[in-house]
Amino acid sequence: MNKKSKLNKWLWKWHFIAGLISLPFILILSITGIIYLFKSDYETPRQKYIKEVVVTDNSISFQEQLAIANDKAIKKPNSIVIPSSPKHATEFVSGRFGGKSSLFINPYSGTVSGEIVAKQTDMHTVRKLHGELLMGKFGTKIIELIASWMIVLILTGLYIWWPERGWKLKGYFIPRTNINRRTFYRDLHAISGFWISILLLMILMGGFPWTDVFGENFKTVQKLTNTGYPSTWGGHQLKSNIAGTPLTLDQMVLKAKAIELPGEVTVSFPKGPKGVFSISNFNPSDLSTQQKIHFDQYSGEPILKLTWTDVGILMRARMWFMAFHQGQFGIINWWLILLTAIALTVMSVSAILSYLLRKRKKSWGVPKVPASFKVGYGIIVILVLLSLIFPLFGISLLLILGIEYGRKKYKLTRIH
Repeated sequence: MNKKSKLNKWLWKWHFIAGLISLPFILILSITGIIYLFKSDYETPRQKYIKEVVVTDNSISFQEQLAIANDKAIKKPNSIVIPSSPKHATEFVSGRFGGKSSLFINPYSGTVSGEIVAKQTDMHTVRKLHGELLMGKFGTKIIELIASWMIVLILTGLYIWWPERGWKLKGYFIPRTNINRRTFYRDLHAISGFWISILLLMILMGGFPWTDVFGENFKTVQKLTNTGYPSTWGGHQLKSNIAGTPLTLDQMVLKAKAIELPGEVTVSFPKGPKGVFSISNFNPSDLSTQQKIHFDQYSGEPILKLTWTDVGILMRARMWFMAFHQGQFGIINWWLILLTAIALTVMSVSAILSYLLRKRKKSWGVPKVPASFKVGYGIIVILVLLSLIFPLFGISLLLILGIEYGRKKYKLTRIH
C-alpha cells in the first residue's frame, strides 16, 4: 500500500474527530459486552433453586403441568421446553425475546418453583444498556450510529497505522516504551486496534441485525430476495384436520424426544382448534442442526419438516454472525469475544490518555489538513457505499459536511 501524505492527514483528522465523539459510547459497549458474556455464570447459581428440583418416584403428566401453568403464569404459555434431565423443572414459556417469561413447575409435586421474567433480570438491564443505553428506540439509533462510525474508525485507523517507511517491530506490532508516555499510549491504541480489527468487524456485523434502520433494511432485503426464513417456518398458514380428540402434550413430548434433536428442544402449542403443534431446537453451537417440524394436533402426523437448508442465505449469515457476536460457538469463540472486548477497552482508554497528553489548553487539538487537498473519487465512492449500507452514518456525514461547508463560508465572509 502506497500511502499519500495529504490523504493520510485528512483521514487522521476525521479518525480523530469520530473517535473523540464515539469513545465514551465505545467504552460502554465494550464494558457491558464483557459483563454480558458472563450471563450464564451470573444467572445459573441465582436461578438454581427455580430450575432444579429434587427427584422422587412419582411424577405428574405434562398435560397436568400445562393446566397448572395456564392457571399460575403471568401470561398463558405458548410453548414448553422439554427437560433435559430428571432434576430439571419443566419450563413453560410465554412471549418472546424481551417480553419472554418462563414459569417453572416441579414435575413431581406439581408446585410452581418460580417464574423468571426477562425484563426483570439484571442481565436484561445490561443488555438494554449495551443495545440502547436504556433509552429505547432513540438509544438504539445512537448505538447504531456509533457502530457505523466504528467501521469507519477501523478502516481509517488501518490506513493511518500502515507504515510509510518499512516495517518495524516496535511502534507497529508492540508499543514503544522508551520515548514518552504519549507515544506509549498512542502505540497501545494503534497496535491493539490493528490486532483486533478483523474480529471487531465480525463482531459489529453480528450486532447490526439488532439495530433499527440497518436491521429493518436487512429484513426488507431478505423478504425481497426470499433469503430469510421460509414463510412456513412459523407454521401460521398450516392447519390441522379437525378429527376426533387432540393429542395430549405428553404424546407430543414423546414424539419430540423420539426425533432426538440436539440442543434445547421446544414444543409450541396449537393456536386454536385448527392450529398445529411445532417442534424446534435451539443449538447455536451448530446452527446446521436447526429444525422446525409441524404436526397435525389430532392425528400427530407431520405436516411439514424444515431444516437449516431451507433457510435463506442472508438469514443463515445473519444468524451465524449474531451467534458469533454472543460467543455461542464454544469456548474458543467465547474467549475471542472476551479478549476483543478487553482489547477494545484498552484501545479506547489509551486513545483518551494519548489525547489528553497531546492536547493544548483552549484547543481541541484537531489535526490540520493542507488546504490544497481534494478528496479523490475512490474515497467518495467508498463513502457513498457506506452511506447506503449504513443510512445513519450517511445522514451524520451529510450533517458534518454541511457544518464544514458553513464554517468555511463564514471564514471567507469574515476575511472579505
